[in-house]
Amino acid sequence: MKPSLSSKQVLLMDTAELLFSQKGFDGTSVRDIAEAAGINTAMISYYFGSKEKLMEEIFERKSLNIKEKVDDLLKDNSLDPLEKMYSLVDVYIDGILQRKTFHRILLCEQIINQNPSIIQMLDKMKTKNSEYINDLIRVGQKKGIFKKNIDIPMMTNTLIGTVSHTLVNLDFYRTYHHMETMSDEEFERQVRKKLSVHIKNIYKAILTHES
Repeated sequence: MKPSLSSKQVLLMDTAELLFSQKGFDGTSVRDIAEAAGINTAMISYYFGSKEKLMEEIFERKSLNIKEKVDDLLKDNSLDPLEKMYSLVDVYIDGILQRKTFHRILLCEQIINQNPSIIQMLDKMKTKNSEYINDLIRVGQKKGIFKKNIDIPMMTNTLIGTVSHTLVNLDFYRTYHHMETMSDEEFERQVRKKLSVHIKNIYKAILTHES
């Protein structure tokens, strides 16, 4: 088990996360992070070793691992297989919405593709999460509810891509639906609800035999 983080480590990670999302990983220097956090530059080397290691720590802290949720769903006999997948959809949506800053960093890192250690960690997480999702899908397939030969990476891309594109275009979405006077909290609730319904409808079409 990794030791708990000190308050200075958490401050540096939160500061770096914000700066990485605003200026990019390459556009943010160790000095930028230290000055914004009000901490001596040497402390970054002391706590993390390098800017790259700091980024890896942020990734491990903020990345979404769905194993625990899937384990709970597999044990839950009150939900049918499609309801379990719907529950997982909501976990993904909430996870991305609660980590919007971190998610912007991930999108940028994948597009730039210049940090092999982060890409490797991300691919490892995707593989594990796909395996967990497959465990849920197999239950539905054994019961004859789900189709065979489900393309899990493509299905996951549909989820993450839809949520990501929505987040990037929130201002347009708000204006298009004339929601400018709505509070930020209510607007986010409405977006979250619409995302949930939209993606569940797509997943139902992908997974089940219903047309």
